[in-house]
Amino acid sequence: MSQQSGKVGIDRDECERALGEVFREFFDDDSLVLRPEMTAQDIDGWDSLANIRLLLTLERKFHIKFSASEVGGLKNVGDLVALIVSKMK
Repeated sequence: MSQQSGKVGIDRDECERALGEVFREFFDDDSLVLRPEMTAQDIDGWDSLANIRLLLTLERKFHIKFSASEVGGLKNVGDLVALIVSKMK
């Protein structure tokens, strides 16, 4: 993560690596490999309750906050990565 004008930036590759670690731990699946096109339907245990808990975990990990409209607009893991990267600029 790079430091710029008081904000910590992250590039897409760094975000994807960090997100993969969080997902593997969160879903207790060491073999899980994230792909941008993946959705909740592709990951065992990713239901609506897990989604809320996962988003809270990501907010703490990356020190960001998601709005309801941002979360509602997410279609896949790639969208999630792009949102996190945009919030960390």
